[in-house]
Amino acid sequence: MTPPLGIDIHAHFFPESFLRLIEQEGGAAGARLDRSNPNGPAIVTAAGATPPLSPAYWDLDVRLKAMNRTGVGVQALSLTVPMVYFASGGLGRRLAQAFNDGLAQAHTAFPDRFVGCAALPMQDPNAAVAELERAARLPGVRAVYLGTNVNGRELSDPAFAPVFERCQEYEVPVFLHPIGVVGSARLAPFYLTNLLGNPFDTAVAAAHLVFGGVLDRFPRLQVCLAHAGGAFPYLFGRLQHGQRVRAEVRNRARRPVSAYLRRFTYDTISHSPEALRYLIGLVGPDRVMVGSDFCFDMGYERPRDIVTKRLGLKAADQARILRGNAARLLGLA
Repeated sequence: MTPPLGIDIHAHFFPESFLRLIEQEGGAAGARLDRSNPNGPAIVTAAGATPPLSPAYWDLDVRLKAMNRTGVGVQALSLTVPMVYFASGGLGRRLAQAFNDGLAQAHTAFPDRFVGCAALPMQDPNAAVAELERAARLPGVRAVYLGTNVNGRELSDPAFAPVFERCQEYEVPVFLHPIGVVGSARLAPFYLTNLLGNPFDTAVAAAHLVFGGVLDRFPRLQVCLAHAGGAFPYLFGRLQHGQRVRAEVRNRARRPVSAYLRRFTYDTISHSPEALRYLIGLVGPDRVMVGSDFCFDMGYERPRDIVTKRLGLKAADQARILRGNAARLLGLA
């Protein structure tokens, strides 16, 4: 039995209209588009710069060739760092709109190959709700994509509750991606801001959603954790022990932490078959989906291979992880 083409739930995208808006108006927020590198433009903000964005990040034809080469049938397109949180006021809203309109255009051009995860101006929760209501009606938008914090504000902040309420109401899943990671000063050497910071920031965000009561308040909210859940699936026992012995977390969630593991879904980006086997055994093959981190160097060049060649899974479980789970979550089944 030939494994199905994959649905890649973790694939980054920078529409040209989004890049142009930063180039034209980003200066008001201390941002600019640096076109000096022949490999592609880079977005520069006060927090740092993206790598040069090669054409694969914004040229759909280049992207499709890569997808065809690696057996990916559909990508769920998402923004990534710096998101739109660096821009206050109207610019943040316009950046989110430009990105989301770019998602809709990509889907319209190739409806069988691309769906989108909308960006929201979470630095202004009221504007985020308004943009969610607009973006949810755009063709191809099937999810939203949020940072693990918003300029240092945790996702359990009550100000964000209306966003999660709308996501639950519209049955729109939320995908989380690290941004502004914890411990950035100590993690500066050796690229540890990414290698360690990203997975730990995901764990921090997941813990806030659990202990901050977000998952209890919104029981039908679907949340996907990037990078195989970061550190969260591997530290849940420590968090759960804390529930029993520490007053700071006792009674802060209705159930033990282990009961929330399957409230999340997870991508496959672990870079370790051993770790991915552990995750699948912990949460079940119905809660894990293929991701590539396209097309950053910290992702998978051939995202299907770890599922089809390195885990020893049954064909049915391979099919769930490659396509079935994401198709169900994104309404593509």
